[in-house]
This record gives sequence, C-alpha cells and structure tokens, in this order.
Amino acid sequence: MEICNGGIQNGCLLASSPKREKLIIDTDPGIDDSMAILMAFQTPVLEVLGLTTIFGNVSTQDATRNALLLCEIAGFPEVPVAEGSSGPLKGGIPRVADFVHGSNGLGNISLPLPSAKKCEKSASEFLVEKVSEYPGEVTVLALGPLTNLALAIKRDGSFASKVKKIVILGGAFFALGNVNPAAEANIYGDPEAADIVFTSGADITVVGINITTQVKLTDDDLLKLRHSKGKHAQLLSDMCKFYRDWHVKSDGIYGIFLHDPVSFVAVVRPDLFTYKKGVVRVETQGICVGHTLMDQGLKNWVGTNPWTGYSPISVAWTVNVDEILKYIKEVLMKA
Repeated sequence: MEICNGGIQNGCLLASSPKREKLIIDTDPGIDDSMAILMAFQTPVLEVLGLTTIFGNVSTQDATRNALLLCEIAGFPEVPVAEGSSGPLKGGIPRVADFVHGSNGLGNISLPLPSAKKCEKSASEFLVEKVSEYPGEVTVLALGPLTNLALAIKRDGSFASKVKKIVILGGAFFALGNVNPAAEANIYGDPEAADIVFTSGADITVVGINITTQVKLTDDDLLKLRHSKGKHAQLLSDMCKFYRDWHVKSDGIYGIFLHDPVSFVAVVRPDLFTYKKGVVRVETQGICVGHTLMDQGLKNWVGTNPWTGYSPISVAWTVNVDEILKYIKEVLMKA
C-alpha cells in the first residue's frame, strides 16, 4: 500500500486496480460543500489528494475546521487539509455567508472538534506542490472564491499548464446573480482572483448558478434522504434544516439548490452538461463588480478589447436535470 504524509493515502490501491482521477477540493464548507466533499470520498474513481480552504460560507479558519471534520466523518482523517488565504487579493474584510449556512457553516448543528491538524503548508503551496508532483494528472474542484488558485498561479508560472483541469462553481452567465443582480457569491468574494484564474490559460470548466439553480432537492426529497440508508444521510439532513429555511425566505422555494454537488458532478459526469467555449472576464469595479461575461464568439471584433488574446474556457450551458438529480440522490442515499 502507498504511504503518504505519514499515513496510508486514502483508498490506496492494489497493483491491479484501475488508476483513479487525482482531485484536490478547494472549499469553504458550507452545507452544500459538505455534500460535495462527502460525495467525492464515496466515489471510487477519485483519489482525493487533499482539501484546501478559503473564506466564503464561513471564515477561512472555520472552513479549515469543517474540512478537517468532514475528512474524519468520511473515514479519511489522514487526507491533508491546507489552509488558504484569510481574505481576497486586494485585502479588506471577506464576505461571509453565515446567514445561509449558519454561524459554524454546518447549519448550526453541534459537532465535535476535529482531532487532526491542518498542514503546515499554505493552500497555494499545497496546490503548487501536488500539481508539480503529478503534472497533467490533478483536477481541482473549486467551490469557493478563487483566491487560493490565483495565488498558486502567481507562485508558479507553470501551474496553469500543469494542472489537468479546474472545475469551478462560480458566475451567473446571462442570468441574475445571488449577491445582487450582477454577481454570484464566489466570484463576488474575490473578483480580481477570478479574473486571474479565468485568463490563466488553464483547462477550465465553470458551472454557474444559471445551471445549479435548475437542480433542487425538494422538501419531499429531503425527507427521503433523512429516511434513507445513506452513509451520511442523518448528518446532512440535520445540516439542511437551516439551509432549507433560508431558501424559503430568500428564494421562495421549499427545498434547496444543489450548487456544489452539481459542480462536483461536472468532474465525474461531464456528459450530463453541454458547454459553450469562450473567453470570460470578470468586472472588478463599479456596481457590477463580480459580474462574469463571456465572449461567445458570435462576432469578429474590429481591433482589440479586454477579451481578445486570452484562451477560451468551457462554460456549462445546459444540464440534464433529471439525470443529475438521480445521480446525486443515488450517491447521497446509498449505504
């Protein structure tokens, strides 16, 4: 068995086992982040190399605590957790969505403190190290503001070319945001970082809330989850009470949006989406700060503009709602 970081690497394989996809999850858990993380650990085709943490749903420090705890709950306490930036690139107080996820980020349910400790390396150091160790093999699933990834790109000029793929939950493409009409929360949390990542030249797939808000667990679905034999069904059901009540007040829906789980599915089942390619830029000032706008390639521009000269990325355009819901429910409700 492979020994890594002083312990057995999660899900170590016999020589005859198929090679699995190496994954790092950059996260701000977060109730729907917790769903996605636990789903990742239950997915045999994935090898979770580590979690990196960022502010967003909670402070970065609280995100680290929650990430360590989720690794333990999933049965993989040896998986490293590297703490990321405490604020956006330009500084200032980070936006924290405790009104959505509760003061502890996990729906205000009572949980023990994790026994494991965070890595000595920072999130950007960890990202650069692992992508350099496994060039062309590591996928990063980014579920929060993109500060850590921007710092990794700044730290290592070859990071964008060495990472296999970056799958991002972020943006609202030709749709309203969820912070204000112009912006989605993850991009709004650090628009400068998002623009650096989107224009880095990396192989990027971005799943916006125009997609994720199409995929919901209804109150009936949540009840079925609670009564299922799912490995983490009771825990997630308890977390989701706070999250569901916020959705009723904020959006008038009796259930929850599955932002992070849908983005996770884009890693393992990209066939459940269609995509358009184009250069994406992020507004970093004014009333539309955090707005994501893609050049769809519908016009041959005269001269240059801020979109010309950059590599296109893949933007999720449609989603097979029935099949993706079926997939998520199967993972969450299986023993």
